[in-house]
This record gives sequence, structure tokens and C-alpha cells, in this order.
Amino acid sequence: MRAITNVKLKPKPMTLFYQTNTWTSQPQITEETKKIWEHIVQKKNWRIVQLPNGFYQTEYLDPKKEDSWIDVTRRETMEGAESAIDASINHYEKKLAHVRGPQVVKTFK
Repeated sequence: MRAITNVKLKPKPMTLFYQTNTWTSQPQITEETKKIWEHIVQKKNWRIVQLPNGFYQTEYLDPKKEDSWIDVTRRETMEGAESAIDASINHYEKKLAHVRGPQVVKTFK
């Protein structure tokens, strides 16, 4: 194969495309998302299933479909699975508290 040596290459300008977004406030959470989070924070909507490999899977009841479960995590022990459920509930409780807005934590006289 022969190399091309006498070719004068001119550099082409590079075009950069980008997009930006600005908000005047926080992005709003939809009502559907709030309902799912409110469903998830109730421990009665959770269950733990033992898999054939011996692991435990945490699942919550799908709020849109009856008798349908959505798997979330897998753990080696039952205690680990229950701890994962408690952590998920705590996580979504914090998200719901954030959506409700600021809370008064101390007042002065």
C-alpha cells in the first residue's frame, strides 16, 4: 500500500451542538409518582420471597396491577432483605417530605 504524501489537508471547523435547560423552580413531581411513593412507604405492600438459589428477594405490590409484584433487591439473608425494605421505605419517606416543602424545625420568641 502506498502512502499519500503530497496532499494538502485543510482543517475543517468543528461544530459543537449542546442544549441547556433552566428552571425558575424545582422540577415538579407528578401526582402519579407521589401515589407510587405513598404506596411504597407502607410496609404492608412489601414481601420477601426466597429464590431457588437461596437468596431472598424484596418485592412491593404493583399499585397499577392486582397480584403483580415488582422486584427491588436481592439479599443473602432474611434480615438483610428486611433491612433493605426498611431502607427503601425511609428513602421514599424522605422524598415525600421534600415534595411537601419546607418544614418548621424551630421557632423563637
